[in-house]
Parts: sequence; C-alpha cells; structure tokens
Amino acid sequence: MSRIGKKPVDFGADIKVSTNGDIVTFVKGNKSVDLDTRGNVDFSVDGTVLSFAAKSDEKAHRAFWGTYRALAANIVTGLTTGYSKQLEINGVGYRAKVQGKVLNLQLGHSHDINFDLVDGLEASVEKNVITLKSHDKQLLGSAAAKIRSFRPPEPYKGKGVKYMEEHIVRKAGKTAKK
Repeated sequence: MSRIGKKPVDFGADIKVSTNGDIVTFVKGNKSVDLDTRGNVDFSVDGTVLSFAAKSDEKAHRAFWGTYRALAANIVTGLTTGYSKQLEINGVGYRAKVQGKVLNLQLGHSHDINFDLVDGLEASVEKNVITLKSHDKQLLGSAAAKIRSFRPPEPYKGKGVKYMEEHIVRKAGKTAKK
C-alpha cells in the first residue's frame, strides 16, 4: 500500500484544477500544466484537494498510484513557488552569458555553445554561477543536466560545470620520481 499515494494534494484557491478523462490540468495565471495518468490511477477533485487511488490491486497500478500523486504535488509546488537550480563554472576563461532566450557558454571548446532556453525556463548569470528557474521540475532537471554535460567537472583540478551542491572528489596528480 502506497503511503505517498494516500496523502491528498492540497492545491489552494489560486490554482484551478480540471479533469478531462485521464488528464488532470492545473492552471495558474497564464501557466498551464497537464498530467496524463494514462488510465493507470483513479483520481478525484474535492474543493481544493486532489486525491489519488489505485485503479486495481495489480502491482503496476499500485506503483503508479504514488508516482502520479508525487508528480501532481511537484506540479502544484512548481506553480506556487517554482523550482531553481544553480550551476557553477570553474576554469580559466570559462564564462556564460544570457542573450535573450539563448544561454551562451564558453567552456574551452573551439566554439561557443549556444543553449536555447525553451518556454518555461529562465536563466541568469552572476560571475561564475548560472541560475536556472522553472515551474516544471522535470524540464529544469533535464536542462541543468544538459548544460553540465557540455563540460563535466574533471577530478584533477575541478574544471568544468558542476551543480552548486555537488562535491567533486579530487584525485592526486602524478608525482615526480626520486
């Protein structure tokens, strides 16, 4: 039995929730997010509370129960407070700047890397820290991982792009023979 799935999602009065078949739509202002349950769970909206239930006693339906509840809670949190992730750039000559809807990265390659910021994703740069903000947790995580993949941190000097909270395990370099 899912402990997470049992907890209802309270979305407050400022978010409007509507259902259409297996799709739950969350709307706040001009932002709209759909959650397609694909018929794997039952759900009900009662006032400002959204609750989920397993469709049957099958193992897959019980697994989807908690998953879709967590996804709905992430959508509500994203629409109310939003999510942010910070990336740190380390290295001589490595820099980033935002030009409209494009994040320009200079990471020691022979060319600049232009990362297009999709709708719902905002970026800002201060010194060597890139801050990404979004109402969609999945979009934010995938964008941060993609930016990090352009120049992952190396273990000897720590040069590259890393998450702010990430710790790089350093290796000792070569030592001279005596």
